[in-house]
Amino acid sequence: MSDNLPELTKSFTEDFLHNEEESVWDSLPPEILPEILIRLPTKAIIKCTSVCKTWKSLIQSPTFISDYLRHSATKNDHPLLLFRLCSENLAKAVQSLRRDEVEKEVYALHWDDNKDFSEHARFDFPFHGQSINGVFRVVGTCNGLVCIADDLYRYCYNFIIWNPCIRKFVQLPRPHMRFSTHGGYDASVGFGFDSKSNDYKVVRFVSLQNKGPFGKFPPEVEVYSLATGEWRILKASPPKGCVPYRDQAFVDNQEAFVNGALHWVALRWCKKKLINFVMVFDLGDEVFREIALPNLDECALSDSIWAYGNSLALIQHSNLWVMKEYANASSWTKILSLADQGVRMGIPRPLGMGASKSKARGFRKSGEVIVEMGDGQLISRDLKTEEIKDLGISGYGFTFVGSYVESLALLDNPNQRAKTTEGLAFLDEANSAINEVQEWDEKDFAMELFRRMFLMPFLRSLTQ
Repeated sequence: MSDNLPELTKSFTEDFLHNEEESVWDSLPPEILPEILIRLPTKAIIKCTSVCKTWKSLIQSPTFISDYLRHSATKNDHPLLLFRLCSENLAKAVQSLRRDEVEKEVYALHWDDNKDFSEHARFDFPFHGQSINGVFRVVGTCNGLVCIADDLYRYCYNFIIWNPCIRKFVQLPRPHMRFSTHGGYDASVGFGFDSKSNDYKVVRFVSLQNKGPFGKFPPEVEVYSLATGEWRILKASPPKGCVPYRDQAFVDNQEAFVNGALHWVALRWCKKKLINFVMVFDLGDEVFREIALPNLDECALSDSIWAYGNSLALIQHSNLWVMKEYANASSWTKILSLADQGVRMGIPRPLGMGASKSKARGFRKSGEVIVEMGDGQLISRDLKTEEIKDLGISGYGFTFVGSYVESLALLDNPNQRAKTTEGLAFLDEANSAINEVQEWDEKDFAMELFRRMFLMPFLRSLTQ
């Protein structure tokens, strides 16, 4: 059937939504209904569930939900980008380790192929005021689902999988490894879809600080399955000495879901030298592998990794690298030296990590890189023509940008919050872990992050 059905579909659904006669339903061939419904936007689909029980049952069936996602992904003629933005006041509060009870995080979809980059939809954020850290961190997006975590600075275990288009969410139970049970730790989190089992998974790497010197033991790994609703400890371990890099201070893209696998920039201590590489975790087979990074000219860690089409891209200090052939380490290509291009871009400082005031935030479908300027202004730059576009959006830090496809994932699930007792435990454990730093200023807090994440592990390794 042709896809050129917008007006027919609109007229058809309006007639059904306002016509209660059973004869109208009886006159429609049953095989035609799914073909029409699958072309509707999610907002219209939700309205259609109230037409009759037959329609509701059809729309909420796993088969229709999968078919709808497949159609949305393959017929994605008008790509969308999801933006998570913070106001200037909210960003300042979070950076000062304060909670702002008024300002909300903003989640919005924009047309990626629209000349004006116009807004398609803006979502009400249902978790306002629930973050111990003042703001949630977006772990990643996949098939219309957004995984957020309340783990920006402080120990907390509030993980949520959310479909903003249909207002459905699942709040995950507490993971096994926590501050109260295992002491201090550093953790990295990833989110993706396992096509083999048709399941969404959250993967958590935990490096326990009291287990031993840096790099001597692999991190513990636990996996949450949306299908079972439970966390489990993974039997297979990452390679010895492997630690995913967790940059808590800059909130950059720290994992990429590509080709059914999660990717982190990881490091290991080898012969008195820190080695960077890409750690890969296949969600289907649940096995680990490695991809070498390019020969980097500078010693700065590469802290940002993105999906770039069906491959990977990363920022290393002031250089933008793209892997032109997935899993082929020899295909890493430096496509831009951002420090050299800073003047022409109108960007006063290099893009990347550290003290840089401008940050690369992601990519458009066209391959243009999206940059957040020091004043919060978001721009996109064509890597071939060097054309700069002002997107007319401001972020003020803590900005997330990712490709998005509308879906009905979670439609067949009721909204699930963690049990009340678990919710209280989230709060109690988080508060007990942060009492010692509650009164610190920004400088003290940044120094403590550096001490815990780098200095102490480094010194411990030298004494072994």
